[in-house]
Amino acid sequence: MVVYLVGAGPGDPDLITLKAVKILKNADVVIYDRLANDEILKYAENANLIYVGKKAGEHYKTQDEINQILIDEAKNYERVVRLKGGDPFVFGRGGEEILALLKENIPVETVPGVTSAVGVPTSVGLPVTHRGVATSLTIVTGHEDPTKSEKQVKWDFKADTIIILMGVGRLDDNTRELMKYRDPKTPVCVIENGTMPNERIITGTLENITRKDVKSPALVIVGRVVDVFQRIQR
Repeated sequence: MVVYLVGAGPGDPDLITLKAVKILKNADVVIYDRLANDEILKYAENANLIYVGKKAGEHYKTQDEINQILIDEAKNYERVVRLKGGDPFVFGRGGEEILALLKENIPVETVPGVTSAVGVPTSVGLPVTHRGVATSLTIVTGHEDPTKSEKQVKWDFKADTIIILMGVGRLDDNTRELMKYRDPKTPVCVIENGTMPNERIITGTLENITRKDVKSPALVIVGRVVDVFQRIQR
């Protein structure tokens, strides 16, 4: 028995890796997330499909329940795939799932996926680094677990470019915190439904982006690279 932690990529089904496709074609069970494109599931035509999607404020299964499902399925089937949107280790809680499986002596293999943090900006031609403009990048969650006793996210980031994932629901709070350390005129780009047909791009600044119509799922790019992107688009 083995559990494969597989990254499904940022949304576009063509952005999944060849290795992931090969594993899905031979899977007995696929346990998948909300952000894993349904088109990708067609590769697993002979597998049992188990949905365990989560989104802000609405968890179909808790993380502990997902861990237990992985353990139970691995004890009954040879090839179990845990299909996760983006990359398993970029705010995907893949490490927690591996630790739970290894505690039960269940072997795990990981397959990286294209993380939306970089893949989505790249797909629209927005360079997250650019010579003379940005030589550093921070990727941060915009929605911390509300049950945490102490907040880990501190908004005084020194990186030239900041990518905020899962941050639309708290965009007002997050931009307010950032403006304590950055110029309110700092350019911002929000990309909704990145790499998908209904993709939408909204630009603004830290001080006005919350006044625009922004919807989830989306990621937020903060920094002067947004100016570079706007020059590219002209």
